[in-house]
Amino acid sequence: MALLSRDTTATQARRALADAFRQAGLDSPELDARLLVGHALGLGHTELMVEGNRSLGEKDADTLERLAARRLDREPVARILGFKEFWGLTLNLNEATLVPRPETETVVEVALAAIDRAGARDRTLRIADLGTGSGALLIALLHELPNAAGFGTDISDEALAAARGNAHRLGVGSRAEFVIADFGAALTGRFDLVVSNPPYIPSGDIAALALEVRRDPHRALDGGVNGLDAYRTIAGQAVRLLKADGTLVVELGIGLQSAVTALFHATGLAPQPVRLDLAGIPRALPARVATMTP
Repeated sequence: MALLSRDTTATQARRALADAFRQAGLDSPELDARLLVGHALGLGHTELMVEGNRSLGEKDADTLERLAARRLDREPVARILGFKEFWGLTLNLNEATLVPRPETETVVEVALAAIDRAGARDRTLRIADLGTGSGALLIALLHELPNAAGFGTDISDEALAAARGNAHRLGVGSRAEFVIADFGAALTGRFDLVVSNPPYIPSGDIAALALEVRRDPHRALDGGVNGLDAYRTIAGQAVRLLKADGTLVVELGIGLQSAVTALFHATGLAPQPVRLDLAGIPRALPARVATMTP
């Protein structure tokens, strides 16, 4: 690409990368450029401004060229950096984990609202995160609920390794267990809260997704022919796993609200009002058990 040289300053590098990303049609060229330059130079946002006249040197220029090439190949910045911010927490990623997205924080908001309605946040609680990936939902909730303990499940050992590492690094590892399982199949007992960001993209729609999204693990995207496979499994398991006053909260795929609501009703769940994300899209659907099984 030859955008940079050893004499290029940090500010010039940031501008050069932003121009290249903009011309390539990337959504957030300035932010991407700032993150990559800061990462290559080991500088935070403020330090990058203060040291804007610092020359890259040959090694840093070569590193940045490689990072920029990966971004121009539509590799998400979070995958290039190896981490992503979620709920104010830094989560490490690997090839088996979905990149956590801001709209998924809506699930955390709805889950906490359900807990708040039922009592104090510092009471003893039991949480399950089905298809935990990087551990984003479970770890965020454990940070907000100091006496809660939880299980995160996933079918990938590699994903569970990332989640386990994130939980310990972020100080909630002693209250989190990670289990290889198909959603809640291996869990026993009843839970106050069950959350999930399941795969919900209809199989036939995956090829049309943005390349950045298609770099996520296929198993974390593919929701079957109509996008409902995982919801069907989770609904059946939730009836068994939820306490009488417990709440299930799932992330909704675009356009799936009516179908998931109907599926939940048919499975013995009572859906609650949906929460919109910041873009005004129905995103988090809570539900309770309509009739408890013995």
